Amino acid sequence: MAEYLGRLATQAPTQLHTRSPGSLLESLLSQGFHENLAQKALAATGRVGPQEASEWILTHQNDPTRDDPIPQEYVMYLIPSGTLWDKLMVFWTESQTDCGRNGAHEVFPHISLCHFFTCEDSKLERLYKALKKTGDRFVDRFPSRISLTLHTSSCYIGFFLDQASADIIKQFALTFRETAAKLADCQLDLSSKPLHLTLAHSFLPHHQLELEAKARCISLGLSCQWKATLYSRDMRFAHYQVLQALYPYNPQNDDELRLDPSDYVFMHPTEQEGVSEGWVFGTSHRTGCMGVLPGNYVDEAPESGTWVKHRSYAFRQTRVEASNGNRYSALCLEPAPHQAPSSIHRLLEAQLQATASSRRWLLFVRHGESVDLVFGKAWIEQCFSEEGRYFRGDLNFPRSVPWRAGGARDYRHDAPLSSCGIFQSQLMGEAMADREIGIWCVYSSPALRCVHTAHYLLEGLKPSSQVGIRLEPGLFEWTTWEAKKPIPNFMSVAELEAAGYSVDGTYRFLLSQCAAV
Repeated sequence: MAEYLGRLATQAPTQLHTRSPGSLLESLLSQGFHENLAQKALAATGRVGPQEASEWILTHQNDPTRDDPIPQEYVMYLIPSGTLWDKLMVFWTESQTDCGRNGAHEVFPHISLCHFFTCEDSKLERLYKALKKTGDRFVDRFPSRISLTLHTSSCYIGFFLDQASADIIKQFALTFRETAAKLADCQLDLSSKPLHLTLAHSFLPHHQLELEAKARCISLGLSCQWKATLYSRDMRFAHYQVLQALYPYNPQNDDELRLDPSDYVFMHPTEQEGVSEGWVFGTSHRTGCMGVLPGNYVDEAPESGTWVKHRSYAFRQTRVEASNGNRYSALCLEPAPHQAPSSIHRLLEAQLQATASSRRWLLFVRHGESVDLVFGKAWIEQCFSEEGRYFRGDLNFPRSVPWRAGGARDYRHDAPLSSCGIFQSQLMGEAMADREIGIWCVYSSPALRCVHTAHYLLEGLKPSSQVGIRLEPGLFEWTTWEAKKPIPNFMSVAELEAAGYSVDGTYRFLLSQCAAV
């Protein structure tokens, strides 16, 4: 993914294609496509060529919105290249691997010059011309030296540009806005914030120190070429979550969506009503088709992975250096004149550690894969004899199930985890142990799938002291998945304890089942 985003951000033509705009359109018209569709396909593929545009038209032949006159949304970023870009992408990748996704992982490293704006498909070449014309005016005025200041706080880490360089770059953006309005009838809103290059934001507070340490490892004092680059996205999905296929999926029913490896899917929470548990409703970025797909076949992906790169203007080589000091806004440290920078860092880290140690963290965990999710409600008939005796009909069924007073009947609406679900829960506990995450108490829904998850997570975590699972009926999904289903007859604390699960028999729930219903 990082390699793909690197190519997306840095490997685009710096000049207009030698093929004339008219020849691109004429080539598509000669194939029988009408003009509006041809212009839309060219815009959706970055006007690379007629072959890419015709392939887009064919892959979207079942897209119900293919012929709708909906323009792309555009944005202009300033992107570094060379060694600096490589260092930023190392941070981008390692910060996600070591500290999990944060807000900065939605888009590759960049400096925002304007907000998203629209441009008619037929006027896109004029927008390209506006970029080149503005770049030519500033090619000799672009800063020969840029100073970056590292700014950190409890929710943001990034570089800010020195004022002199920022003023020149903002003048470039202002001139581009005026030229784009004149040539392409585009209305742009420029960024009003100080120019900055974000490294991380909206991260968990306990990751701040590690992210700061990684940011300080980005050594500057090097030369690089900056490129003003135009990107576009499908404006209909601007606020959707982007998922990426991990595996191919062939639809089994008419309402299901086909997935090819690495396909992107747009998903919005408001469209998930009525979708079966474990499934997701989404729209394919590659084909424009809509349908449901298995949730475990996709994973979160950066929004910018679905963007199209259009044109870039490359400026001259610039010396990028670090400023004399870093800014730590969260604690507002004002060093005394005699205080060494290393002392400031130690003081900052000590205060942050003291703050973090005084906090309590609440971790939310979704239950693992349950057998009814994999095999459907018919799993009962596959695993229980007429006498109610359990047998393992498939390797993904658990080795055994606990005894309960209602027997197989109660399992129909209160299923256990599958073998894969048990494995997932144990791995989650082991991962928490590797991160040295301590657990002092555990609350769980009384649903067996949740009790199973908590039990096997603790089994993988191996906490230093005995931790009992506190059963809280208020955590059960009364108002979502289970709203129209019979109320499950949950296993009692005594039954769970007899089965070997580490439940806390002294805990008294806060919300009774009757109150919840």
